[in-house]
Amino acid sequence: MSQGKEMNRSLGLIHVVLFGFSFMALATVFSTYGIAAELSHGMVPGAYLVALIVMLFTAYSYGQMSKSIPSAGSAYAYTQKAINPYVGFLVGWAILMDYLFIPMVNYLLFGIFFSAAFPAVPNYVWVLGMLILVTVINVRGVKLATKANAFITIFAIAFILLFIGLSIKEIAGGTGTGTLLSLKPFYNPEEPVSFIVAGAALLCFSFLGFDSATAFAEETVNPEKNIPRAVFIITLVGGAIFITVSYFAQNVWPDYTSFANPDSAAHEIITFVGGKTFASAFLAVYAVTAFGSAMSSQASASRVLYAMGRDGQLPKKFFGSLHPKYNTPVNNILLISAISLLALFLSLSLVASFINFGAFLAFTSVNIAVIMYYFVGKKERSAKGILLYLIIPAVGALLDLWLLFNLDVHSKVLGGIWFALGFIYMIVLTKGFKQKPPVMDLSA
Repeated sequence: MSQGKEMNRSLGLIHVVLFGFSFMALATVFSTYGIAAELSHGMVPGAYLVALIVMLFTAYSYGQMSKSIPSAGSAYAYTQKAINPYVGFLVGWAILMDYLFIPMVNYLLFGIFFSAAFPAVPNYVWVLGMLILVTVINVRGVKLATKANAFITIFAIAFILLFIGLSIKEIAGGTGTGTLLSLKPFYNPEEPVSFIVAGAALLCFSFLGFDSATAFAEETVNPEKNIPRAVFIITLVGGAIFITVSYFAQNVWPDYTSFANPDSAAHEIITFVGGKTFASAFLAVYAVTAFGSAMSSQASASRVLYAMGRDGQLPKKFFGSLHPKYNTPVNNILLISAISLLALFLSLSLVASFINFGAFLAFTSVNIAVIMYYFVGKKERSAKGILLYLIIPAVGALLDLWLLFNLDVHSKVLGGIWFALGFIYMIVLTKGFKQKPPVMDLSA
């Protein structure tokens, strides 16, 4: 392994966007639909709209920070530079919760779906098979992964468009609400707005992935322009797809209380509009998108670990090295794969409990980083500066904190334990705060 090499700048705007879409897993709108419909009392599109607005504030802040700090460290790098090294380390530690456990969620789902479809094949065969394939692709480099992402994204979008078309046909024929234009899926005056808010808190999970684009800053051509653009494209397009799919799903099946099982509500709707063949196609689409999300999240996590290792916040010899041939952080990729083997033993609900806590903590910190870097540090205090570098990121931080405090108790307890472990490690690393954590080298 080499510690002196740099990553190859081989990714364009479209490549980074594809990584974000793949991480986000566009078909996740189906897997969460039933639970979201119950939580929002049939106002899933409205909940997605609120979630999109919240995420756009944070996407703006990620874009602003990536212009000045185009580093593979993402949220960790931004907060370390803009706030201080201690906060940067803790944010890097927190965001690892997302990156380390999202691949595991996808392996679990892959095993669950295919074990159900092919019960004669043990669950561990599906989990191990997917894990090995994802690891091999990521070791070989981002260009190979990009080709896989292109196929995955096209496949998912094609299925989504077909679902929308079949839903329109059913609704136009008098099924469901019988109308293609209705405001009720966004706001039902007979229901409290609090149900939309509750749904939005859950559905922000669907947007996780827009921030992953920033982890590829050191492999992207002209990152100062392409990374902010990618972040906004991923967030806006992903949000538009989620809102559109849920809108037609709501109109074709308006009674959210009639699902046999909320967890499989999307399967019921898909079978209703397209029959069993279309439902089988959904299984294939979900398997492919789960694979893509696992691949992209593993790649992103390995680069955050690489940035922290290169800066000495994790053991540099192991975490801060690149493969001499592929220029990829192979040690980190293999470590994440090893951790993901826990998918053979842990439950989906336990793993999922970790994810949102780290995300909202990191999102809040990045919004604060914009204020500290531009408004405080660079003294951007004109009328425009106050709007762009104080008001907008402050609103974003407050919205993220609001969602963080509204997470379920399991997320907060497990997330708090992880955060406490990181704090303890930082005390050891800094010898009881007698010295600062190693500082990020922007020239690396």
